[in-house]
Amino acid sequence: MTICSSPSSSSSYSSTKSWILHGIVAGAAIAAAIGARAYLARSQKFRGRVVGIIPARFASSRFEGKPLVHILGKPMIQRTWERAKLATSLDHIVVATDDEKIAECCRGFGADVIMTSESCRNGTERCNEALGKLEKKYDVVVNIQGDEPLIEPEIIDGIVKALQAAPDAVFSTAVTSLKPEDAFDPNRVKCVVDNRGYAIYFSRGLIPFNKSGKVNPQFPYLLHLGIQSYDAKFLKIYPELEPTPLQLEEDLEQLKVLENGYKMKVIKVEHEAHGVDTPEDVEKIENLMRDHNLS
Repeated sequence: MTICSSPSSSSSYSSTKSWILHGIVAGAAIAAAIGARAYLARSQKFRGRVVGIIPARFASSRFEGKPLVHILGKPMIQRTWERAKLATSLDHIVVATDDEKIAECCRGFGADVIMTSESCRNGTERCNEALGKLEKKYDVVVNIQGDEPLIEPEIIDGIVKALQAAPDAVFSTAVTSLKPEDAFDPNRVKCVVDNRGYAIYFSRGLIPFNKSGKVNPQFPYLLHLGIQSYDAKFLKIYPELEPTPLQLEEDLEQLKVLENGYKMKVIKVEHEAHGVDTPEDVEKIENLMRDHNLS
């Protein structure tokens, strides 16, 4: 699949399409201004070396042991790793986990594993810790959600290329169209963007919300897919930023970035398969795989 610069141009891969929204995002911070200026002063060279990191933890409040659940005979973390291996933009892929059962499983199917602390508060912090333990240096880090067993490699490549094409950007992510039946599901994170492709807000609630309190079938609601890429230097800044009110209220790590004044570039894609948030989602993914003859 080719990722294009206009929403009007697309091609297919596994019955899905993707395209990049217009606009180039410049990274700037309001909070931590001194650190941001230092970051920006160092970020002008092309960021060529890219590592994909799959954060995985066993103790999930909504679905304990989720990375090890089987999807048509394979652990979900293995399916995610296999899809990520197809991306052409990644120089290396590792799984970052704090659980030995997950580590043993991943080593069994050939993945490189970095053990990280149980104190990591989210996947971004786990990626940062893993990055510091890697022997080689990387310019871009892709946070590949371990609960996206059908993530398209073209989406991974798309967010990497979007970040590489914008020297001042510090963050990129992907959204897709929100299905009406998922409008009020708090496990489906929604996103709104401005007309230059900058993320305005992320929420577990339906955004925007109209006076009727009902889904507007004419409005192009956006669903956040969760995959994110960061400039490696920015990733080192992120853990130093204190948790913010919106982040804590919504329990969404992207909001800490926005609340501190950084900009995010968003690419919009068409993508049928979404993440596995609850045990009920496993059956949905398996049915989708059967429908598309994916093994």
